[in-house]
Amino acid sequence: MKISTKGRYALRLMLDLALHEQSGYVPIKAIAERQDISDKYLEQIISILARAGFVKSVRGAGGGYKLAKTPAEYTVGMILRLTEGSLAPVACLEGEENTCPRQDSCATLTVWKKLYGAINDVVDGITLQDLVNQENARIDDYVI
Repeated sequence: MKISTKGRYALRLMLDLALHEQSGYVPIKAIAERQDISDKYLEQIISILARAGFVKSVRGAGGGYKLAKTPAEYTVGMILRLTEGSLAPVACLEGEENTCPRQDSCATLTVWKKLYGAINDVVDGITLQDLVNQENARIDDYVI
């Protein structure tokens, strides 16, 4: 499994909004500059996040984007699943039900299930607030 730039940039965008939430609505150009990502690409990603209700937007002067909820209410998994779809390492685990005709005789299925469980445990166990705290600690360590 490989996370695409869309997923990675969506996570960076959401983290940037969380880090700058005291600024109110943040223009996409400011995020693009800080993250060194094309503002056109970020506009595509932010539209996905806005449609899902992850961010709020205001147009015009002083406009931009902000998180719709607190950083603690978003997990890395929520953001990645929105932009990437399933995080399953194999196709037979992507849906609600495994319809693979080989599932009863597949010796490797337990490996894929364990890997999928580990992936979900990691991405669902980390919130944007955790990343904010980590970033603030890194900055504090750097300054001191």
